[in-house]
Amino acid sequence: MKTISKLPLLLTALVLSFSSCESSDDGKQEDVSGDTSKTKYIVTVTTGAQGVADYLLTASDISTGSITTQGNGLEQDGTYRYYLTTQNKFFSFLYGQGNPGAVTTYGLTANGDLTKTSNFQSETVQVFAPVNKDILMVKVPRSGASISYMYKVDAEKSVLTETVAQDTRLLIGNKNPDLAERAHFTWATQVGDKVFMPYMKINGIAPDTFGTRHADSTWVAVYSYPDLKLEKVIKDNRTSYLGAYFTNGLFKDEKGDAYGFSGAIGTANGVVTSTKPSAVVKIAKGTTEFDKSYFFNVQEKSGGYKISSTSYISNGKFLLLMYGNVGTNSGSVKLALADVYNQTFKWVTGMPAVLSNATTRYNITTEDGNSAVLGVNTPDGNWIYSINGTTAVATKGMKVEGGQITAIQKLKY
Repeated sequence: MKTISKLPLLLTALVLSFSSCESSDDGKQEDVSGDTSKTKYIVTVTTGAQGVADYLLTASDISTGSITTQGNGLEQDGTYRYYLTTQNKFFSFLYGQGNPGAVTTYGLTANGDLTKTSNFQSETVQVFAPVNKDILMVKVPRSGASISYMYKVDAEKSVLTETVAQDTRLLIGNKNPDLAERAHFTWATQVGDKVFMPYMKINGIAPDTFGTRHADSTWVAVYSYPDLKLEKVIKDNRTSYLGAYFTNGLFKDEKGDAYGFSGAIGTANGVVTSTKPSAVVKIAKGTTEFDKSYFFNVQEKSGGYKISSTSYISNGKFLLLMYGNVGTNSGSVKLALADVYNQTFKWVTGMPAVLSNATTRYNITTEDGNSAVLGVNTPDGNWIYSINGTTAVATKGMKVEGGQITAIQKLKY
């Protein structure tokens, strides 16, 4: 979930320690369905009450009606959860707040009931993304030692298969050993048979750990897969780094091209120092270079606003959350639609006048692929909304009661 008024700085770490990859559940687990003809939606909800865990609610239709946490759903064993769906399984990562946390896997039974299939402990990671039939999880140091650990987890079996160490200072090109500067991966995206990992260059030392001396450049590290060998670094200087801390900024479309989204929000001592515009860049299919003929200046098209986060819909259509104050990384975020093929920008209409917050990285698309689906929390209530990828018109769907929506996902059964 992303708070509309500011970036989710609460996401300081996702604590995971691979001390055990075996299920720790004592109860009998039901077999998951092998059929894929029907859809069940998973809505995650937090009540906000101290000591009360997040809930997992399920529904067959999210376009109408209501659902509640009262006497309903699965209660998880801890709050501050983050999610990933891959291989028709739903993974729930517990943010341990400095302690080991669990990675819990769920599937659907033949009756469409959500059931726990695995639960294991893991170590601190800030990146987790699907690659082939794996989950690539990355521990990214922000200070101190510069070694980043990449963990490969078999998504079908929920077991760790390999760990690869990477020195993030090698991506900086700075030979001064007195500087703590290092690369900090924002996310990972599979592109063809490789993994593209955008990163920002950060100071790596207090009091301005996430500050940068390089606010006007873009980098993507290219790794082979499955051996995770660094092949090259893709560089550009027309905008800033892609994505943000714990925020994906690189997406592959159906054609195999990759589009990178930059908020141009690099800072020094908390002040935005990026002078380049918030924009979209492109890496064409089969290449490992930025396409110099392509540059979508979103900041110009939007009237001066910067990108906060991005969700892919389909066919070049993206849902954008834009910072509400012109030229800054602050203000109540506004929703917009971007078509990267035609380089068009539209503000979303039909949304509530006042938003408390909305889901971002945990959004989905409708079954026809034409609309984005997200959770919207307001002072007057919380609803699932769909946003048409062509018209940018929002439509209110199911009401969610008993807590704020933190994610919307779906599985087949």
